Amino acid sequence: MSKSRVIVLSVVQQGLTKAEVARKYGVTWQWVHTLVTRYERDGEAGLDPQPRAPHTNKHQTLPGVSDRIVGLRSELKAEGFDAGPHSIRDRLLQEGLPAPSHSTISRILKRAGLVIPEPRKRPKSSYIRFEADQPNETWQSDFTHWRLADGSDVEIINWLDDHSRYLLSLHAHRRITGEIVIDTFSQNTEDYGPPASTLTDNGSVYTSRFTGGRNGFEYLLAALGVRQKNGSPGHPQTQGKIERFHQTQKRWLAAKPPAQTLQHLQQQLLEFQHAYNTKRPHRSLDGHTPEHAYHATIKATPQTLAEATHYRIRIDRLDSRGKATLRRGGKMHHLGVREENARKRVLMLIDDTTVTVTELTTGEVLSQHLIDPERNYWPNILKPPGRWPSNTSAQL
Repeated sequence: MSKSRVIVLSVVQQGLTKAEVARKYGVTWQWVHTLVTRYERDGEAGLDPQPRAPHTNKHQTLPGVSDRIVGLRSELKAEGFDAGPHSIRDRLLQEGLPAPSHSTISRILKRAGLVIPEPRKRPKSSYIRFEADQPNETWQSDFTHWRLADGSDVEIINWLDDHSRYLLSLHAHRRITGEIVIDTFSQNTEDYGPPASTLTDNGSVYTSRFTGGRNGFEYLLAALGVRQKNGSPGHPQTQGKIERFHQTQKRWLAAKPPAQTLQHLQQQLLEFQHAYNTKRPHRSLDGHTPEHAYHATIKATPQTLAEATHYRIRIDRLDSRGKATLRRGGKMHHLGVREENARKRVLMLIDDTTVTVTELTTGEVLSQHLIDPERNYWPNILKPPGRWPSNTSAQL
C-alpha cells in the first residue's frame, strides 16, 4: 500500500485529524488535505501520481511550423547564409508563419539532430562595437581570396557601408591593384555619392603611410575631402564588420558550383550582392535588410563637399597627344593636358567650375581647366603642373 493511501485511510477510517496525520508521517497539513480532497472526488484513482505538466500548452509549436523550421535549416544552409535560430525566425516572419522564440527554435533543431555542440565563445558583450550613425559616414573596404574551379587563386574586393552593412560593390580580379581600388571607389562615388570617411587595413593598395608619401587612392581621398582611417596593425577587430562579411560571402559561394572563370565568379557575386542586400534581414539592423537601412535616413557627406552643388569623378587615359575629352551638357569638350603625359592613366575631378586632372597612380596634378560651356577647348591653366597642397585637411 502506498504512503498516500495510508495517509488517507488514517483520516477517513481511523478518524485522526489532518494535523495528527501530518505529524505522524512527516508531511505538511496541506499535503494531507490535498490527498483527502482527491480521494473524496475521484476515489482511490485520485491517489495515483499526478502529471506535473499541464494538459495543454498555449505556447506549443504547431506541427507544421516545427517541420518548416527543420526545412528552413536546410534551405538557408543550401543558400549559403546563416541558418541559426535568429535567421530562421526572420524567415518565418517573412513567410507569415507563427514564429516561436529563438530558444524554442533551438530546441526543435536539437531534437532533430541538426545542432552540433561548439566550444564556448567569447561573449559578444565583451567586444567594444563601433557603428557609424549615418549611411556614407564610413565605407569599409578589404579584399579576400577565392579559388576558381581549376584551383587558381583570385581576389575579391568589397566595399561595405558601415552604418547599414549595405554592400556597395564587389569585384573579382586576378590581383587587386591600386588602380582597381581607385576604379571601384570612384564608381561607388558616382553611384552613391562620396563617403565622409573610409576604413581599410594598411595594405599598400590603400595607403603608403609606412613607406612615405601617398599613393593615388590617398590623393583621391584628399581631393574629395574624405577622411582616411586605417586599422591598427595587428588588430583586425578594427574591421570586424567586413571580416565577418567575408565569412558570410564565402559560405554563400561554397554552396554554389565552383566558378569556371572570373566572369562566372563575377556573375555569382552579383547574385550574392542582391540576396545579401535585399533578402537577408540583419540582427543588428532590428530585422531590416541592409538596403532598407541604407536608404532609410539622410546620408553623410565629406565636410569639404557638404555645400557643393555638383561634382563628378572620371578615370580615363590621355590620347597620343596628351589630351582628354569630356562630355558636359550634351557637348564634347577637349582638355589639353600636356603632350609629355601622353597615354597616361588619369583621374579627373570635376566640380561646378573646374576640372582637375591628376596622374592616377601618383596623384600628381597634371593640369587644371576652367569650365566654359561656350568653348570646345579648355586649356591647362597650370604652368608648370603643380602638386596637391600639403596642408589639406584630409591628411591624417
